[in-house]
Amino acid sequence: MKPALLPAFLAALMLCAPALGAGKTWIANVKLVSPEKLDRIETGSVLIDGGRIARVERGPSTAAPLGATVVDGQGYYLTPGLIDSHVHLHVVPGMRMEQGASGDSLARAYFRQMPRSFLYYGFTTVIDLAVSDYGTIERLRKEPLHPDVFHCGEPLVLANGYPMSFFAPDKRFQSFGNYLFDPAMPTAVPEQFAPSAHTVAAGVARVARAGGICVKTHFERGFGAERNLPVMSNAKFAEVRAATSQAGKVLVTHANSFEAQSFAVAGGADVLAHGMWHWGALNGQAGLPQEIRTLLDTIVERRTGYQPTMQVLYGLRAYVEPDYLNHPALRKVVPAALLAWFSTPQGQWFKPEVTDGEVDAAVLQGMEAPLRRQRAVVAYLAGRDANFVFGSDTPSSPTYGNLPGLNGYREMRQLHAAGMSLAQLFKAATINNARTFRLDGELGTIEVGKAANLLLMKTSPLEDISAYDSVVTVWVRGRQAAREALAADAR
Repeated sequence: MKPALLPAFLAALMLCAPALGAGKTWIANVKLVSPEKLDRIETGSVLIDGGRIARVERGPSTAAPLGATVVDGQGYYLTPGLIDSHVHLHVVPGMRMEQGASGDSLARAYFRQMPRSFLYYGFTTVIDLAVSDYGTIERLRKEPLHPDVFHCGEPLVLANGYPMSFFAPDKRFQSFGNYLFDPAMPTAVPEQFAPSAHTVAAGVARVARAGGICVKTHFERGFGAERNLPVMSNAKFAEVRAATSQAGKVLVTHANSFEAQSFAVAGGADVLAHGMWHWGALNGQAGLPQEIRTLLDTIVERRTGYQPTMQVLYGLRAYVEPDYLNHPALRKVVPAALLAWFSTPQGQWFKPEVTDGEVDAAVLQGMEAPLRRQRAVVAYLAGRDANFVFGSDTPSSPTYGNLPGLNGYREMRQLHAAGMSLAQLFKAATINNARTFRLDGELGTIEVGKAANLLLMKTSPLEDISAYDSVVTVWVRGRQAAREALAADAR
């Protein structure tokens, strides 16, 4: 057998013998690409034992450890598994929430494939920023192959604010169990919901009890039909910051405008979940205004985690891009029946909300200005080596334009086109995410003692962005899988 075919062949064998997946594996003669040693991209070997990295050798391979399965990595690159720190696992892209939760055959097929689709593009760890259904996470973790899953628990949402406002008044308080009351933002609340049970301390405690590693908040005045929504006061946000710190969690704030990011940075948020595509009164300026540069400089100085999430807008554009559903990459990440359903009248239900009565060409044109603003911010931050943390926001809305795994790969391509270097992207999806979310003792680098979440690639991610589509083999906690066996069209 040709050496180049050996890794994929062995990976396929391991899929047929799951018990061997967590045993010893010796990956030999492979180029090691680890973000803490980007100055040392050299040939080496890695021993996986019991789901962990047991040995890392640099230089020519020594004899394989006794009893280890050998994978010849000559001509390949070994990297840490990627981390996507912004996903929403309970949502079926392209479906209404009710249908996705109904358990119909399309939804069931999607949820079976979803973990494999993240792995197909190398995402061995995902972080759900806003849990709506813990059962989704429990079921995903029971799948034979799945990424590591961490979460922020139920988000701390302001009563009648975003995103509660998108639910009917008689349902929103049942749907969002971790809402907060802010005396500075008085609002109508059903009598049966007592403010005393929904303090900041109680909300953060709920997240901690559920095993959350982070706390999610929002500063969002609204969009579409929902505008002028209430937002947290500075005092309430300060309470959230203090309680989150006391609990040892990471504070993540949804903020996509100059106003929102100014608020979150002033309040000490650890991570800004979104790029800045709204500049408010500065929207019409061609260049990057000085006021925004000043804020971005603060973000850089404080090492605030920054998730640009450019695919939020590109995910909406999918409905007005005539060839989107015909792209062959989609067949790899969603079941064929669901992909076909997207093209039906029922599957197109979300398009009128995207177009809002405008023709497709006008919608495309209308998205150029916010994308231009977003790219300008990314380029400025990249030029100052900000603490980018990779998050795809999969899915950002009920759009079929944000598909698991593929959405992350497309986010990487957009970020690179906007000005992030290949090294910055690689770090954002590995060590930066791990450090910012305090997972670096377990994930993010190829180091002894860490989880054996690894990728074998044909191309170095420091040489070409297409490397992230050249994965050959994936290891999650030492379990090995051939990439093509993870594809939706392989089942």
